[in-house]
Amino acid sequence: MAQQHHGDSASHDASHGSLKSYVIGFLLSIVLTIIPVAAVMNHMLEGKPLLILILAMAILQFAVQLVFFMHLKEGENARWNIMALILGMIILLTIVAGSIWIMTYNQVAH
Repeated sequence: MAQQHHGDSASHDASHGSLKSYVIGFLLSIVLTIIPVAAVMNHMLEGKPLLILILAMAILQFAVQLVFFMHLKEGENARWNIMALILGMIILLTIVAGSIWIMTYNQVAH
């Protein structure tokens, strides 16, 4: 029975990342946070370029979190997890784009 429990914990540990992957993810997260903060604090960019930089860093930060901390590409259901994420993103983008479109073109003139 002890061997079976040991085998279960080994398979449980295999589903988690290594210390190396967590450190890499943490360092990438810090760098991806510092870049837009430095751009804003030092007035390196303004207007649309600044907004594009912030959005790009946010998207990269999202990807780092998914890969290094949420183990999106690991496990036996990795393909289904990615497909579910893509479906969720499509639904989210549809709702956001539709809301912006309605707010923009459905204004009442006074």
